[in-house]
Amino acid sequence: MHNRFDTLPQRRAIIDRGRIAEQLAAIDGEDRVALRRAAVPILKAALDAGRVEIERRLIEHPSRGLESAASQAFLTDRLLRLIYDFTLERLYPVGNATTGERLTLIAVGGYGRGEMAPYSDLDIGFLTPWKQTGWAEQMIETMLYTLWDLGLKVGHSSRSLDDMVRQAKSDITIRTALLEARYVCGDTGLYEEASRRFKAEVQTDTAGFVADKLAEREVRHKKMGDTRYVVEPNVKEGKGGLRDLHTLFWIGKYAYNVQRAAELVDAGLLTANEYRQFHRADNFLWAVRCHLHSLAGRGEDRLTFDLQRDIAERMRFADRPGKSSVERFMQYYFLQAKTVGNLSGVFLAHLDEKFAARGRRFGLPMLRRSPRKLNGFMLVRGRLALPADDFLAQNPLRLIELFALADKHGLEIHPLAMRIAARDAKLADELRRDPAANALFLDILTSPRDPEIVLRWMNEAGVLGRFVPDFGRIVAQMQFDMYHHYTVDEHTIRALGLLSKIEHGTLVEDHPLVTAICKQIVSRRVLYVAVLLHDIAKGRGGDHSILGAEVAERLGPRFGLTPAETETAAWLVRYHLLMSATAFKRDLSDFKTILDFCEVVQSPERLRLLLALTVVDIRAVGPGVWNGWKRQLLSDLYELAEEVLRLGHKQKGRSERIATKQEALQATLGWDDATFADLVRRLPEPYWVAEPDDVLARNARQIVAAGAAQLSIAAQVYPERGATLVTVYAADHPGLFYRIAGAIHAAGGNIIDARIHTTRDGMALDNFLVQDPLGRPFDDEGQLQRLHTGIEDALANRGRLADRLRAKPLPRMRAEAFDIAPNVLIDNKASNRFTVIEVNARDRPALLHQLAHTLFQSKVTIHSSHVATYGERAVDTFYLTDLTGDKIQSAARLKALERRLLDAAAGIDMIEAA
Repeated sequence: MHNRFDTLPQRRAIIDRGRIAEQLAAIDGEDRVALRRAAVPILKAALDAGRVEIERRLIEHPSRGLESAASQAFLTDRLLRLIYDFTLERLYPVGNATTGERLTLIAVGGYGRGEMAPYSDLDIGFLTPWKQTGWAEQMIETMLYTLWDLGLKVGHSSRSLDDMVRQAKSDITIRTALLEARYVCGDTGLYEEASRRFKAEVQTDTAGFVADKLAEREVRHKKMGDTRYVVEPNVKEGKGGLRDLHTLFWIGKYAYNVQRAAELVDAGLLTANEYRQFHRADNFLWAVRCHLHSLAGRGEDRLTFDLQRDIAERMRFADRPGKSSVERFMQYYFLQAKTVGNLSGVFLAHLDEKFAARGRRFGLPMLRRSPRKLNGFMLVRGRLALPADDFLAQNPLRLIELFALADKHGLEIHPLAMRIAARDAKLADELRRDPAANALFLDILTSPRDPEIVLRWMNEAGVLGRFVPDFGRIVAQMQFDMYHHYTVDEHTIRALGLLSKIEHGTLVEDHPLVTAICKQIVSRRVLYVAVLLHDIAKGRGGDHSILGAEVAERLGPRFGLTPAETETAAWLVRYHLLMSATAFKRDLSDFKTILDFCEVVQSPERLRLLLALTVVDIRAVGPGVWNGWKRQLLSDLYELAEEVLRLGHKQKGRSERIATKQEALQATLGWDDATFADLVRRLPEPYWVAEPDDVLARNARQIVAAGAAQLSIAAQVYPERGATLVTVYAADHPGLFYRIAGAIHAAGGNIIDARIHTTRDGMALDNFLVQDPLGRPFDDEGQLQRLHTGIEDALANRGRLADRLRAKPLPRMRAEAFDIAPNVLIDNKASNRFTVIEVNARDRPALLHQLAHTLFQSKVTIHSSHVATYGERAVDTFYLTDLTGDKIQSAARLKALERRLLDAAAGIDMIEAA
């Protein structure tokens, strides 16, 4: 009954039960309360000493996860027996016990399986033959108080045998917990009776239990993000985590009465090799979970960025060229999670065949009853299957054909066929140069149906990484930052799925422009290949865009692309970040920005391809990354560039464009000529170029409403950009911009874009796009009121703005887990009129305020500011002149400016000017 701990080395070093029993026996006295109180310090010392020893062993042998988990359960077992014996012998001894005065203590849940992390809940059950007697109540209550006094978090139940059977039948959670029940101490006959009745009366409807556990698993996966490749995974509950392994074991135990995972091989549910994979994943995940609990000092199961680095160090992962220790650790983690997913598919396929109702799979209708042939493959109950175990080995091309047929006919691949494909994935090595195999692969990649599903299957089976070894290098590779939500391979496959959805028109509301231009794209094959390869060189060290373009040049011909298609695909990979960098970090109203962009792009077709690639790349980063502001900026850049590429590299008459805008604005406003002419006289030419029509209208109404007032503040939700437009119309004076920026930050707003204008009569007209910390419009009434008051106070110099900003917490507390060295780039060629300065730094409250304050102290004029955030990293770009309106040309002055901005970006000397 207790042999699961027999293999633990030096158990007495963890806890010496005999010695502690002697210490408890030596306690004098008769008073029950005093006796129990005297016992607690002895037991607590044993618990603490045991935990220290287990922790020491884990640090010494950091990958022995199952041993550490078993050691925690062993320590708990021994403590419970000591408590039970002490309570029974010293506090509530029973003389001539009746048949009703029997009590059994069982371990349930994970503890019942003999596995516990350092701060796992202690799940126990008390069993009595019938209704509880007074003696049993006293025993149970006293033991629970003792456990609570030891600081343990206890999940407990007290049931009679009849209660146990009735509740287990009606509640799947109770049934699952009791399935793993294990005797700890008490009446052995009572435990054996409980075990017999559970098997006979509860453990009956296997198909129903399997269906319930699978449904429960689906709900859990959705809650956790429905992918095993999120970069902060939940080790216990996440997809591919411990709970998925437990589910397999529960189902195997329920259906076949296996007592240990190794017995799943004898039951025919796993092969010996698959069990080795199961055991390796189980051991590794338990090691990670134990380290997590140990480092966090609590029951923490989410592998957050701030803990990943520490665990990688503990588990002795080392840096390699192009890949840090934490990235190597997380890649290994995701490979284990992938293994868990593969094992789940195979395991459930066996059960499906055995336990599914006739003609149906679990919740899925049967498509065809009798097997049919398809190019030699079998169709078994609507799924693509293999007629023989060596079917793929007989003709390796069938390995790719399996997935091509699944795509072409919209079929699910039978999990047993997936098992053989995974086993025979090495056959792909000899297919890489096979034109037929490459043609089939290109058909899958560019499928007019849904390439995401089949490519994901190919990846899960390990076939994609073998057929395209460059892709194999990014499988399960995480990017250690707070911007990317998924591993590189998962991000890539999601991007391909998004491209397919856009092509089908299912995302037209989110992406109207790309949906429209997809119909005009001629080089469709090139686009899909470029999306597949755009991040292929991540983790190699160096610029992944340049290295990826070299990979594309090599793979294009192999896939069957023409030389011209290969050149375009390589160009797209090389410049896949150009469009977003230009749109988000540069001033699109500066015509040189558009000309420089067009000089690289060179053709309307490339522009269309680049926009489509850019959109799916951003959106596939993760939930909430794509927003209306990014869509608008990319659309603006596309339309401006498309006009230049179509009409030649000449700016359409600036004065004609301004005149057209002004005519449209006057028609929108319905103003008379004299009133409108007065507005036009006050506003400079660059203003008319920089602002879109709807902002022009909002600004015009605000200026007129303000009249002679020296300050007007307006805030309106701007749904097209997913933000709030905050406009400040005020008497211009030095330092205005940094004070407004500080007030917006202090009110809880994030500035994502800022345009600064000075009217000809000495007023400042500044437009800010503001979001809340979660990237939504800043539209709460209370927030807007604080914003309004804060800007007024800042401009009137009421109160110490810097003090309020210092008190604000980091928007992302885990940002400190990342090493981000501030960087300042100064470019005097990006604009004909302005010096462009780009500052890269860790994102934090009031970063823009502090940078703007530094520029104010440096006696330069800010004309526009553009803010882009990438998780924990922020990029703030400023278009500047000196106080006379000229570019800053002096090398010494630029060097001093760079030094000051570096200090500000690092958060040094955050002070506010008097």
